[in-house]
Amino acid sequence: MGETNSGSKSRWCLQGMTALVTGGSKGIGYAIVEELAQLGATVHTCARNEVELSESLKEWSTKGYRVTGSVCDVASRVEREELIARVSSQFNGKLNILVNNVGTNIQKQTLDFTAEDFAFLMNTNLESGFHLSQIAHPLLKASEAASIIFISSIAGVMAINLASVIYGATKGAMNQMTKSLACEWAKDNIRTNCIAPGPIRTPLLEKHSKEETVMNAVICQTPLGRIGEAEEVSSLVAFLCLPAASYITGQTICVDGGFTVNGLNTL
Repeated sequence: MGETNSGSKSRWCLQGMTALVTGGSKGIGYAIVEELAQLGATVHTCARNEVELSESLKEWSTKGYRVTGSVCDVASRVEREELIARVSSQFNGKLNILVNNVGTNIQKQTLDFTAEDFAFLMNTNLESGFHLSQIAHPLLKASEAASIIFISSIAGVMAINLASVIYGATKGAMNQMTKSLACEWAKDNIRTNCIAPGPIRTPLLEKHSKEETVMNAVICQTPLGRIGEAEEVSSLVAFLCLPAASYITGQTICVDGGFTVNGLNTL
């Protein structure tokens, strides 16, 4: 039998739970760490940039959040294994929440992609999340009520010019992986869901969308008429991890201001 929850106050908090969020030093990852910590979770995060990570940890410490961090490049299989070993030691072999947030894009036309580009995007965006989920499984199962959240993209459900073909392929595969893991690991009380952000104000979006005409086109395609904020993604991540969401699994939910349901795609 899977977990169920009555109408107690604890349904709406993460007090006593542990979480690992990859890529938490900036953008959506940073907002997710804060959201989970605000709701009472003890969080460990990782990032490649030690300076950015240290600055973020200081900010969270000042706010009184229980957050620790370590330098890790999730594109490295060895470093992924070291990360999970560290988390296992820190959280006594149990993990309630795994958020596979790390992702990147290479903005090229299909004919310009190299084999190295393909391998890099597949490893960073797809294999890292699969492998981390795989090796974290014993910790998640031991917690007896766990959630895996994949941060995908609307590029995994529709074609958009802001994302390369390969980027979209990694996110589409992630959406399907979410469904399969949800079914396979339900018996272990591990729920698996996926969030597909649309145009969100992050360093990655700003890097690839510096032209004002591009941003205007994005806004015109978005029914709510604006770019989203990272906190509007992190709030859904937190909800899906709450005991209140205990019957939700295998879902890919778009957070995009209506972008994917707009009939006229201007991009």
